[in-house]
Amino acid sequence: MKFFRGEYIFILLLAVACTHSNKATKNPVNADAIQPVVVTEKVRFDSDDPAIWIHPSDKSKSLIVGTDKDSKGALFVFDLQGKIVNRVDGLQRPNNVDIAYGFILNGKPVDFAVTTERETNKLRFFSLPDMKAIDGGGIEIFTGEKDRLPMGVSIYTNPADKTIYVIAGRKSGPADGYLWQYKLIDDNGKLAMHLVRKFGRYSGKKEIESIAVDNELGYVYYSDEQFGIRKYYADPLKGNEELSVFGQGEFKEDNEGISIYKFDNGAGYILVSDQSANRFNIYAREGANDNPHKHSRIASVPVSTDQSDGSEITSVSLPNFAGGLFVAMSTDRTFHYYRWSDIAKRAGLKIKE
Repeated sequence: MKFFRGEYIFILLLAVACTHSNKATKNPVNADAIQPVVVTEKVRFDSDDPAIWIHPSDKSKSLIVGTDKDSKGALFVFDLQGKIVNRVDGLQRPNNVDIAYGFILNGKPVDFAVTTERETNKLRFFSLPDMKAIDGGGIEIFTGEKDRLPMGVSIYTNPADKTIYVIAGRKSGPADGYLWQYKLIDDNGKLAMHLVRKFGRYSGKKEIESIAVDNELGYVYYSDEQFGIRKYYADPLKGNEELSVFGQGEFKEDNEGISIYKFDNGAGYILVSDQSANRFNIYAREGANDNPHKHSRIASVPVSTDQSDGSEITSVSLPNFAGGLFVAMSTDRTFHYYRWSDIAKRAGLKIKE
């Protein structure tokens, strides 16, 4: 088949336009935005929340697990280049995801990802890195409640005794006791959960989706959307006192995804998505000198993502991400990978050596 010169150029341009690239692209909404190093391949329906798994012996094999939030949804697994390397299909609106390390199940340590499956009112657990189900088809949560529909989820691992807990939120709930905390147990070789407390206030303004736990300092943070970021003790034995509410009046609309960048001395940064502004507000992890629960905004950075819900960060240096990796979802069905060093440089912040 012969092509005239004009036809050949048209076909070539069409092929280039249709070729997927995982290179960073400018955010048309904000040309000044910090640009990602990698943009992942697209999920099928609706990217929502990522989690980072660090490989124990070869950091180049670390993974990002992201939710594809739909009635025919999935968990997508990406490598550090943003390529899809695995997928768990058949999940009914998986919302948020988190990761834990070293849970002893049937006598063996297991790393796992947990996600809320909203339309079945269950938590789903999958071993890492192979993403095999370890939950017997899922474990129901918020049983006995009229309003269930689980959304947010985070893991708390007690650093003293290594007990692992799941803290989950839902689409709607009471003004007090909105979050439920479950202790994970090995029931004769099978994963099971035991409810240990109901805690956390709720403004009723919108919903609570993003939950983040600081294992080392022992705190849980969650976004009460359009109200503020609430802070509690993560250890149920320390009680249900609300320690602080911060970020009020500092967001264009919704305060969303929460991520915690950690230094070994207890310092660091709390990043919270200013969703509609396509920015992340940054707060001191350690609080103020006179009050560890007073978190003032110290920076705000524009990012390439559009309407970012979920995010995650690690201060562990990974290949091509010296000083740490920050991952945030974007509404174009992708996740964006940033070098923490790029964010830190823009905001005048520190980098873990």
